[in-house]
Amino acid sequence: MSPRLRFLAGPTLSELEPIEVNSDKPLEIVSEAFEGKILAYIKDFTDAEGKVLEHEYFHKPERKSVSWSIQVQGRFIEPQSADDILFGNTFDHPLNLPWGSGAALKLMKYVDPTLEHDLTSQTQPWALSPLISTMPYLVHTRESPPPFPPSSPIADDTSHLQLAMSGARGPYSSKEAATSTSSLASVKSTASKASKRSKKGDREETKLSFADANERRAYFAQADRRKEIVFGPEDIITTDFCYGYLDFSPSLALKLPGGISIDLMRYWDGQQVRFVCCKRRKPGDPDGKNDVPWGRMFWCVAIELVKSEEEPASGSLSQDVD
Repeated sequence: MSPRLRFLAGPTLSELEPIEVNSDKPLEIVSEAFEGKILAYIKDFTDAEGKVLEHEYFHKPERKSVSWSIQVQGRFIEPQSADDILFGNTFDHPLNLPWGSGAALKLMKYVDPTLEHDLTSQTQPWALSPLISTMPYLVHTRESPPPFPPSSPIADDTSHLQLAMSGARGPYSSKEAATSTSSLASVKSTASKASKRSKKGDREETKLSFADANERRAYFAQADRRKEIVFGPEDIITTDFCYGYLDFSPSLALKLPGGISIDLMRYWDGQQVRFVCCKRRKPGDPDGKNDVPWGRMFWCVAIELVKSEEEPASGSLSQDVD
């Protein structure tokens, strides 16, 4: 029997409310730090009445291998460096990690080299990456925001990203364009394993746009490149965090390469599983706690195990610092 799960979302850990999975009804997030909307799609999701809810998202050619998706569209109220906007998981209590977790962590690090984590922490385990380098799909625009939910799964679109360069109010200067052209050519060369390089002295203006998500993620694997990008209230970000390494039916299971499947229900102690977008905490930063790497929350999606219609899992809603 599929586990009964409850999904919640909100601007902070203390302001979570239920979100309708597979409903196309986004939950609106409004805070002093972020304004936006959140959707959750889960393949073969079983609701509180035991009904399996389908969604056409999983039948689209672009997402046939995907089993879950958390989609967000919104804007940051105050300017934030792309290096300081983190996305990932945080927990309230130590994890009971299953056999094979080491292989899973290696897979995660391979997929996302910018991942940092302390999942063996005896206080508050975590795993976080810069959002711009970890998201499988990201759309940035300064024009009218794309429809949300989108009529079709989003593809990467960073054609306006040069406008978010620190201090930029339009296209690059010649010097900036030359630097960006050289860097982007290097990323493309690495991705394709080709030896082609941009011509020395090329001063043609170019957009900081990438052929696909792999190029974007490879380019922003370097912190100095992330620091050049600043997202403010005029920047609309749409993301789709979706993968196929989790099965939600008939049981909650982690799928590893080689056909290995781990039944996560044997190890889940009932605490919330949270996906958070938060600000990187720096020394002297008043937000957050001294022993964790994150500060203010921008938004959060939490998953709880429901034992019955009336009895939620033991994981409680903890308080965070804004």
